[in-house]
Amino acid sequence: MRLRNIAIFGAVMLAAAVAGSLVGPRPAQAVAREIVELQRDVTNLLQGQKDLSTQMTQDHTIMKTLVEQTGDNVGKLNGTISSMQKSVQDVQANSGARLDTMSTQVQGLSDNLEEIKSRLGKLNQQLVDLQNTVQSLDAKISGTAPAPAATPTSGNYGAPPATGAPVAGSVVPAGGAPSADTLYSNGLRDITSGKYDLARQEFQDYLKYYSDTDLASNAQFYLGEIAYSQHNYDQAVTEYDRVLTNYPKSFKLAPAHLKKGMAQLELGQKSAGVRELREVVKRYPGTEEERRARAKLKELGVPTTAAG
Repeated sequence: MRLRNIAIFGAVMLAAAVAGSLVGPRPAQAVAREIVELQRDVTNLLQGQKDLSTQMTQDHTIMKTLVEQTGDNVGKLNGTISSMQKSVQDVQANSGARLDTMSTQVQGLSDNLEEIKSRLGKLNQQLVDLQNTVQSLDAKISGTAPAPAATPTSGNYGAPPATGAPVAGSVVPAGGAPSADTLYSNGLRDITSGKYDLARQEFQDYLKYYSDTDLASNAQFYLGEIAYSQHNYDQAVTEYDRVLTNYPKSFKLAPAHLKKGMAQLELGQKSAGVRELREVVKRYPGTEEERRARAKLKELGVPTTAAG
């Protein structure tokens, strides 16, 4: 538009010059020269307008190409973001199961440590018994009275006296069945390595033959863990309930309450599950189970205590 106005202005100027030459008494040669110059200026203006139009067409083409490329890049970026969102959702969906598996493995390692401590206590007791026997033999040989019996030191880690005899009340397995230590150790090994069916059988055998031992409640708890890991939540609730009912002094009470609540939530029993988690928060403050219960209640959007 601007160039067109300039061209019109040039034409007007040319016309004015011609009119002036006709009106005024100027020499013909000077008038002809001015006309030629004006024609040249008009030609230059028209050429400039054409060049500018060509440049604008080229710029428009370039911008169109850039816009199309930008649209393609935005589409690819949206696809990438969608893929990332799906990956995040998958990770969130699997994180709960992975956390439960890791928790089971950590508990298994902890119980392995407890078992080692118990064995150390048994070895210490056996050493004391051996020392007493040697002292008794020495006394008989020398014809003197037996020396006073030695007492276990604090190194027995609170383990029960162990001389290889079964605990009172437990059933002695017939036919060379594995010992309590062997069954429990094998069960821990198999549950931490994901061999759930084999571990279930070993813990069931442990409870069958050694139901009155200190580790019986642990074996019962791990039956619940196996059912939970295999997504058999009804059975898991039953197994955890047996820990709470049959072993009221077990140190597995807090995790049994926690995992029972988690299993009930998996079954869609929100009220019952929330009640169990609140019980953990109330009865076991400062524990890892309380922290996990609080986190789950927060995730569910419910308070840690029931409304008064």
